[in-house]
Amino acid sequence: MPDTEKTLVKIDKLDRKILEQLQKDGSLTNQQLAEKVGLSPSPCLRRVRALEEAGIIVRTVTILDHKKLGLSLTAIILIGMDRHTPERFAAFEEQVGEYPEVQECYLITGQSADYMLKVVVPDMDHYHHFLLNRITRIPGVSGVHSSFVLRRVIDSTALPLGYLS
Repeated sequence: MPDTEKTLVKIDKLDRKILEQLQKDGSLTNQQLAEKVGLSPSPCLRRVRALEEAGIIVRTVTILDHKKLGLSLTAIILIGMDRHTPERFAAFEEQVGEYPEVQECYLITGQSADYMLKVVVPDMDHYHHFLLNRITRIPGVSGVHSSFVLRRVIDSTALPLGYLS
């Protein structure tokens, strides 16, 4: 089901506080979370489970420092496709989904490209290999434009919950 067809889930101020705290630190224990949002542990846990069941909390992850792991180069790649068919797009998406270097993949509009990828690799040699031996070999890829991140100015996974009532 496309995202536009999903039903919005209403949350209250306490749910928003819970979500804000979990976005800051997903490793909080239920006891710590309850204290931060002003609830006792049992109702706090019930709310977190309800947010999970509603699909608002999708998963909890650990964010790693890419540079300390030797992954120093981040590239933004704009990719053009030769045909705009569901089959061509599905095959491309399935293929890039298998590449661990791809952190994000978006089907986009408003550019002279169909997809935007965020890719993380150790260095330019690895990027060159990734581009020539993976991306350009995917059937249907007709154009590639690469940009390289010089500095991460804002690097956040938190959603802006202030818009929610």
